[in-house]
Amino acid sequence: MQLDTLIVNGMVVTVNPDFEIIENGWVGIKDGQIVTVQPHRPGLLLPNVIETVDANGGIVMPGLVNTHTHLPMTLFRGLADDLPLMTWLNDHMFPAEAKFIQPESVYTGTLLACAELLLSGTTTCCDGYFYEHFAAQAVSRSGLRAILGQGVIDYPAPGVPDPFENISVARDFIHRWQNANPLIQPSIFCHAPYTCSEKTLREAKDIARSTGSLFQIHIAETKHEYDLIKDRHKLSPIAYLDSLNLLDSRTLLVHAIWLDDADIDIVARTGAAISHTPESAMKLGSGIARIPDFIQAKIRVGLGTDGCASNNNQDMFQEMDITAKLHKVSSLNPQTMKSRTVLEMATIGGARAIGMDRIIGSLESGKQADILILDTHAPHLTPLYHPESHIVYAAKGSDVRDVMISGKWLAKSRELVSLNLDEILDRARAEGKRIQEWRTHRETT
Repeated sequence: MQLDTLIVNGMVVTVNPDFEIIENGWVGIKDGQIVTVQPHRPGLLLPNVIETVDANGGIVMPGLVNTHTHLPMTLFRGLADDLPLMTWLNDHMFPAEAKFIQPESVYTGTLLACAELLLSGTTTCCDGYFYEHFAAQAVSRSGLRAILGQGVIDYPAPGVPDPFENISVARDFIHRWQNANPLIQPSIFCHAPYTCSEKTLREAKDIARSTGSLFQIHIAETKHEYDLIKDRHKLSPIAYLDSLNLLDSRTLLVHAIWLDDADIDIVARTGAAISHTPESAMKLGSGIARIPDFIQAKIRVGLGTDGCASNNNQDMFQEMDITAKLHKVSSLNPQTMKSRTVLEMATIGGARAIGMDRIIGSLESGKQADILILDTHAPHLTPLYHPESHIVYAAKGSDVRDVMISGKWLAKSRELVSLNLDEILDRARAEGKRIQEWRTHRETT
């Protein structure tokens, strides 16, 4: 059998069930799939192959899975910082979105996000926003693998000025993209239980169930939200969603910070998954999710960056580092959230959380060839004893050399293959100039 691509001379971190690490291994790819992962031995003849890629002693690992972001919000990076969530949303984000979120800006912001994700090693993301059709067009152009959720909210929103049409717009988006691109899965993203009515939540979940789509929702992000839902419905946010029959294995709960033991039991019983976004939660002062308890309860947990307006980047290596250290210091236990656990959250764990672990998340025969190569020839990555430790505690997105999705190289030698970065940056800067002029005018009037 002739292979399409053979990656050689790398330390292969498989993240397979045995967490096998091959010090000098190679990965063979054909027709977009991994067909072999094995150690190189002296005298072993390499397979017949079209392309051989030398990892040059670097780390070969699965592409990272970002389980929660808002791709177009790259255009709002740093627009409003150091604010409580509700002030940030109501006084800054919602007005900015109402003014500037249009098809062209969504397309541009999403291209910028895809460039950032690819260059920092993310091969799959889970997004939720408005005008999602135009986000999907940009993602298709980039070659990124993604779950894309059309935003649903019971207020006038970009692309949905009449809230009574929010469900129909989401339904149309799913039908339009369900079989349009094998790398894209359409989804429904309900903003939160305090911005969506019971009727909206039920109808959105019904559509998700009938189409086999992922249902995403922000939940229990702040103490204010917890108290609001408790006062309104006499139930915790998690118990409220459960009472509406919204929780199952195709529900992704984003943030999930303010959960008690009973809430954890509900999530575990229903099979819902959780996206952990620690940097965003820290920046907004929202709290610390009980991730070790979730894992103990065998809840599927993935890692996400959130959008660039509240993070302010999409570097999953930074997110891994923060995740490990945050839970160690909050528990006063350095053995909490070990590097292997966190790396799994960013790869196979994230894939499980969004229902894609059978095809991505680890380097195993039969899975899609979503792979990155880390260049370890740098002072901060020398010497190298334990690759999982380096990946979590020392590596940065800028250390990513090459990125492959479904057997296709999308970044080579730190340069994008599928996108023109200079063109994207020029478009994003033009959008940013318009936003800055509006912001200046708004602050002075």
